[in-house]
Amino acid sequence: MKKGLVIIPSYNEAENIKKIIREILEISNQLQVLVIDDNSPDRTAEIVEKMAQGNKRIHLIKRPHKMGLGTAYVRGFDYALNHGYDFVFEMDADFSHDPKDLPRFIALLDEYDLIIGSRYVKGISVVNWPIKRLLLSYFACIFARLVTGIPVKDLTSGFKCYSKRALESINWKNFNVDGYGFQIQSVYSVHRAGLKIKEIPIIFVERSAGESKMSKKIIWEAFWLVWKLRLISIVGNKRYVKHRNH
Repeated sequence: MKKGLVIIPSYNEAENIKKIIREILEISNQLQVLVIDDNSPDRTAEIVEKMAQGNKRIHLIKRPHKMGLGTAYVRGFDYALNHGYDFVFEMDADFSHDPKDLPRFIALLDEYDLIIGSRYVKGISVVNWPIKRLLLSYFACIFARLVTGIPVKDLTSGFKCYSKRALESINWKNFNVDGYGFQIQSVYSVHRAGLKIKEIPIIFVERSAGESKMSKKIIWEAFWLVWKLRLISIVGNKRYVKHRNH
């Protein structure tokens, strides 16, 4: 049986973390959880540490301060490759991504190397977002798709599943962006590596506990990254791809 790792970056997720871990582990015996905590003042890491003492499927990496989503995932991917996992999920701690969707991703791994939980592949599937944020996200994805030429409708989705081959094909340590930018760059790199990508519809539900980590800095970083990736495509730079698959 293939072994998968669900990577959950955390910062002040004490209200959600115990429940989300339990639900993930109940969904499938194939799955383990890695929480990467950025020294949360609300003691998120202590909750995970206590859970991990009684369950070998729960893992924790503690970082000294707030270092961002992108570096958390890069650290998690490195952990997954070094510990023999066959596939890896990106997933939020706040239940905006439903653990019940995880088997739908796993079922597609024999055919695809990156499966994206998409809010926009079948209309708009977002619950409890203010209209301003919804429009920003929706049109940002259209803009990114048009500029980069990547045929994916939800380029900023944070609910993804990567095959081992996808993780091994990308130079993750060359990534230096966060949030939306990291999500766009990861899809771009998998696409440039010649791997197969699939979007599946999900319903994204805004968090009911804890605080959003979105900021203007993350939005502007993603905006300029899109143009950078366009330029890289034109000049044929392979900075983010180790090798192409055919």
